[in-house]
Amino acid sequence: MNWELLPPAGGYTDGGVRMGFLLFGKKDKKVTREEHKGSPAIRCSICTGEQVAGFRDPESGRFEEVMLLRTAEDLELFKQRYGIAGDIEKIY
Repeated sequence: MNWELLPPAGGYTDGGVRMGFLLFGKKDKKVTREEHKGSPAIRCSICTGEQVAGFRDPESGRFEEVMLLRTAEDLELFKQRYGIAGDIEKIY
């Protein structure tokens, strides 16, 4: 284990972060619609009202989750990101 990357026991006195922590951050992966098989769909929960956008495989019927929809802007972002026009099927 590389002990230089761990913060000191008392924390940083300057409030800053060490460079070692910034090196291993998550990177945004560019995803295209070609990577997902099937038609776009929204899975809706009857009980909680939660909505999840994703793609439904026509052969197996399996639903692959892509993103959680909390607002109407999230739905527009999903459509824009994957180049979807028109209405999307809802699965209950």
